[in-house]
Amino acid sequence: MKALQIVKYGEIKDSISINEIEKPSLKPNDILVEVKAASLNPIDYKMVEGKLKDMISLNLPSTIGFDVSGVVVEKGSDVNNFEIGDEVYSRVPQEQMGTVAEFVSVNSDLVAKKPKNSSFEEAAGLPLTGLTAIQALESVGIKENDRILIHAGSGGVGSFAIQYAKAKGAIVYTTTSSKNVDWVKALGADRVIDYKTEDYKEVANNLDIVFDTLGNDYTFDAFEIIKEGGKVTTITGPPDEETAKQMGMTDYKLPEQLSKLIIEKSAVYKLTWMQPNGEQLNAITKMVENGDIKPIVDLIYPFDDAIDAYEYLATGRAQGKVIISLS
Repeated sequence: MKALQIVKYGEIKDSISINEIEKPSLKPNDILVEVKAASLNPIDYKMVEGKLKDMISLNLPSTIGFDVSGVVVEKGSDVNNFEIGDEVYSRVPQEQMGTVAEFVSVNSDLVAKKPKNSSFEEAAGLPLTGLTAIQALESVGIKENDRILIHAGSGGVGSFAIQYAKAKGAIVYTTTSSKNVDWVKALGADRVIDYKTEDYKEVANNLDIVFDTLGNDYTFDAFEIIKEGGKVTTITGPPDEETAKQMGMTDYKLPEQLSKLIIEKSAVYKLTWMQPNGEQLNAITKMVENGDIKPIVDLIYPFDDAIDAYEYLATGRAQGKVIISLS
């Protein structure tokens, strides 16, 4: 079968190629999915560039991709929750990475039936961003009438998070660039802050929650605009001590500056290290089918142009998801 593989670390165009490889084998609880579409994510090209070598160890060549939608064509002996022909989607675990390929095997517990009202391309764009947003927001207990700032509302995670927070009844502030203001407003945000013309810290303050998707100074500045006892949930900032243990970081301590900010505001601080989750995908399916969540697709590339797709994603200009179609 054909698969897009990382062959070395470095520039995208020089480091990935379409190769012939063997079809994956199945464990008893796995299903084999004929891939119809795969979604691209920043973690993919960061791996290509070698920026995640210390966290994610690869035996090169290694097939790329974590998000997939497709059709079940085989199933393991212990699988009883899916049938041949089911249309499904998933964020595969690291050990089964490799969705930009003609077939992928996935643990059936991490798979859900795709929304009936979504194409394969739309469904492929949901898992990683959706699971990341849900886990980050639920880690701080988002609820009705919470006032929340979601950074980078036009990004994959941000655009999903806006819709999820609104479905929860929250009051949503978000940041984006001038060209995306109207587009992000249409997602349901109550106040869109154009970071090119406005200072978000002057517009959004006394907040219940800040969802930090940007890291660096944004993580620390979040404590300026939350209320006493507020919450900062991040996907890019330093780990909290509980998450650090889950990531295998022994003897980890919070950075002194961060610890001080948490104490000063009596705040909750949480880093989400997203985990694949079939039950949460089922919840996403229901939300898409009832209209609370709309998949956001920017561009769809054919499989033969997959390298071009990654180069486009790396520009940071995508509005929504970049998809590889294998249909």
